[in-house]
Amino acid sequence: MIATTHAVPSRTRSRAGRAEDERAGRQDYERDYGNGRRTGMLDDPERMARFLGWFSIGLGLAEIAFPHSMSRLIGVSHSDENRTTLQAFGIREIVAGIGVLSQPRAAGWLWARAAGDALDLAALGKGLDSRGSDRTRVLAATAAVLGAAVLDVRTARQLQQQADGGTERGVHVLQVSTIRRTPDEIYRFWRDFRNLPRFMEHLDSVEVIDDRRSRWTARAPAGGSVAWEAEIVDDRPGELIAWRSVQHADVDNQGSVRFSPAPAGRGTEVRVELSYQPPGGALGAAVAKLFGEEPGQQVKGDLRRLKQVLETGEVVHSDASIHRGAHPARPSARPDDRVYARGGAR
Repeated sequence: MIATTHAVPSRTRSRAGRAEDERAGRQDYERDYGNGRRTGMLDDPERMARFLGWFSIGLGLAEIAFPHSMSRLIGVSHSDENRTTLQAFGIREIVAGIGVLSQPRAAGWLWARAAGDALDLAALGKGLDSRGSDRTRVLAATAAVLGAAVLDVRTARQLQQQADGGTERGVHVLQVSTIRRTPDEIYRFWRDFRNLPRFMEHLDSVEVIDDRRSRWTARAPAGGSVAWEAEIVDDRPGELIAWRSVQHADVDNQGSVRFSPAPAGRGTEVRVELSYQPPGGALGAAVAKLFGEEPGQQVKGDLRRLKQVLETGEVVHSDASIHRGAHPARPSARPDDRVYARGGAR
């Protein structure tokens, strides 16, 4: 369900040409996509949750092991009461951090961190009125805790929205797959329209309109079909393709696919992120999910098939995936199915 346009391989382009294209693409993306961009840690709630988890553990260890230094850093006196409070807060931070790291897609531990931030703010407020405190440092620490609280609440809300299946703007889908090929190889494969039906199972056709726009037709639940025109809003060879649907689309959607080196030289992480407005609103999304055709499931399956094609040269189909209903074990009589099972284009 990704709209792309054919691109010249990056190896044949000059460095100056690529830089100019990147600047132009980024300007178009910022103009057209606006605040809808989802780039960086701030717009990746799982990545931010992991960061906050490790930050919480690190802070907790510092508060337990070095309460005197932490007291001086935040500007409060080093009394027995403050040392005990800091160490208790440190235990809370470590527990919350471990909880976040164990469930980076769940919002619960982030809300627990936000509650802890409220306790920290209350303690710092008390510290402002304490004799021997450094008001400048206490105020700086208060600002830092407020910043952490904003991140905790923001990330918790994003994770909760994902868990609920979407926001007022529609449904958000995020899927990641690691493929044993280089980012450039996968990017070039993805950008060749002839390859897309080999792994996008619900895609019927793509009609190229011009160098930026294309028309897509895909199968919908209950035997229907949906169509839309899509426009590329950012294109970085070997790194990123970002798109959005244009006006009057049957399914309003926007998103991106990123290609980045996987850790330990294990190939490439292909990350597909999609926001869409389902036909019929939330009810339409629920019905689609019931029939196993919700876009999150589609994208996950598409990435699995992409991995098979790039690593083995073909998509592996079971007998049950070709025939409908109860049937004896046998190959399909349809030539299209036999070609598709070997990885050929439909």
